[in-house]
Amino acid sequence: MKFGLFLTAATAFAIMPAAASAQEMNEDTFTGIYVGAAGGYDVQGNDAGSVLFDRNLDGRFGDSVLTGTGGNAFSPGFCNGRGVSANAPGQQSTANLAQPRGTGCRNDKDGWSYYGRVGIDQQMGNIVIGVVGEFGKTEITDSVTAFSVTPANYVFTRSIDWEAGIRARAGYTPNNTTLFYGAFGPGYARIDSDFSSSQSTNSFTGRGKRDQFGYQAGGGVEQKLGNNFSIGLEYLYHDYQDDSFRVRTAGPAGTPFTNANNGGTVNGTDFRRSDTNFRWHSIRATAAFRF
Repeated sequence: MKFGLFLTAATAFAIMPAAASAQEMNEDTFTGIYVGAAGGYDVQGNDAGSVLFDRNLDGRFGDSVLTGTGGNAFSPGFCNGRGVSANAPGQQSTANLAQPRGTGCRNDKDGWSYYGRVGIDQQMGNIVIGVVGEFGKTEITDSVTAFSVTPANYVFTRSIDWEAGIRARAGYTPNNTTLFYGAFGPGYARIDSDFSSSQSTNSFTGRGKRDQFGYQAGGGVEQKLGNNFSIGLEYLYHDYQDDSFRVRTAGPAGTPFTNANNGGTVNGTDFRRSDTNFRWHSIRATAAFRF
């Protein structure tokens, strides 16, 4: 949160010296400083994810977790979402045939987003270049679930606490009132990662960085309504590297995660997601007051 506020303040401070000269320019152009907001709906792509295991704690993922009889402890598989039961879709416990079959996974959650922004543009003929700083939040969540033969589920979930970005933008205006533009720049986000499981025999400890760098890219159209106010429609793609979150599974000796006779160690097993990028798409309306 502090980083985002600092970024917005720094952007505003950097463009303040241009305010006086911008006000002296022709008011029928996009030249000048503006403050505003953006809000809309964010959606995620159909990511293909699973959970990877480091059974011998050597830092390399891709090991198989085996049962005491040598079978694959995670043979029921994975789903790209939050498991709604201990059983995988269609799975039934062999120990309790009266137990209902797994009914599937809850889809990843799309959601609303809302941001504040400050920027500056310079128009040269029909070409407009500028920079915009932004800070806000999105309500999306992204989950992946592994299912064991126990049966049990093991769920990774991540969401965005806040996001900040600063983008360069360049565009074309045919009439000094409508602007078509593209934008690109770095982003910085606090990613909240969580883990849960339906089994309580083992302990689970998470670790990893929360703040991640990424990038934002997109474009849109902006329409001036008078000299000082504009509205628009914008698309933005967000991409953040998110590969540091790990979960250490420990607990009683002899479980598939702590059995030294099945290719691992008594110290436990590390889990991580196979998808190491958090990506989503934004479609949103914008509004700005131009000084």
